[in-house]
Amino acid sequence: MPTTHSRTARTRRINLRATDRQEKLIRTGAETTGASLTDFILESACLQAEHVLADKRDFVASDKQWREFLNALDRPARIKSELARLLAETRAVRQGPRK
Repeated sequence: MPTTHSRTARTRRINLRATDRQEKLIRTGAETTGASLTDFILESACLQAEHVLADKRDFVASDKQWREFLNALDRPARIKSELARLLAETRAVRQGPRK
């Protein structure tokens, strides 16, 4: 994993707890890449955050896919009898989270 060195000073602290296994795994990953533990954790966390956020805000579609998407939005909703029957059953709908 390439380590990016920024000229911006790191002024914020993030505290976290890990299991022994997690710590060993992360340290081994950092050592293997030649990165410091801090750089390894920050780069990994930032990369994961970018992936998660990109999935929420960026959608890539061809012209054809975009037209099909818009057409699907414009179509009236269809009632699916199987789904309506399932939702009508009281036992199919949970009353709050299970514990």
